[in-house]
Amino acid sequence: MAVIKVHDKEFITYLSSETIEKRVREIADEINRDYSGKRPLFISILNGAFMFTADLFRYLTIDAELCFIKIASYKGLKSTGKIVTTIGLEEDIFGKDIVILEDIVDTGKTLHDFLPKLFHQQPNSLKIATLLHKPEATEYPHQLDYVGFPIPNKFVVGYGLDYDGLGRNLKEIYQLK
Repeated sequence: MAVIKVHDKEFITYLSSETIEKRVREIADEINRDYSGKRPLFISILNGAFMFTADLFRYLTIDAELCFIKIASYKGLKSTGKIVTTIGLEEDIFGKDIVILEDIVDTGKTLHDFLPKLFHQQPNSLKIATLLHKPEATEYPHQLDYVGFPIPNKFVVGYGLDYDGLGRNLKEIYQLK
């Protein structure tokens, strides 16, 4: 089990790159089945979901559109509880099938604040795909349609997830030691 240091904290390997790749491929297979004959619009939540999004798109065989939106609520190891949007959704989603791509759903606050804005624009359908889910941390429950890995309520870094700006480039996911 590898130990890495990011800033002042030590992390241990939690999910290998091979395990992540296998599960991302399985999620893509599910989405390919569910959206066969359709052309969904994927909304990727930056910054964390960019690696999950890129890898997922490599395995999609359906026609699909993609856009990015930046929503942030983390500072250091904890959520601030305040949602800050710096890049907004510019696409018209009326009547479209939408799939939100998240890196991690923990409290559910980000989705709680964001989903009403999407539903107001009357999409045909809306599903959520997240690489990681922390069921123990959930304060705002949501229907998560595609979940890569349920994980304990511990801080993680790597594969797009960061600790104060660092660690996103790691191929594996590491858990706070």
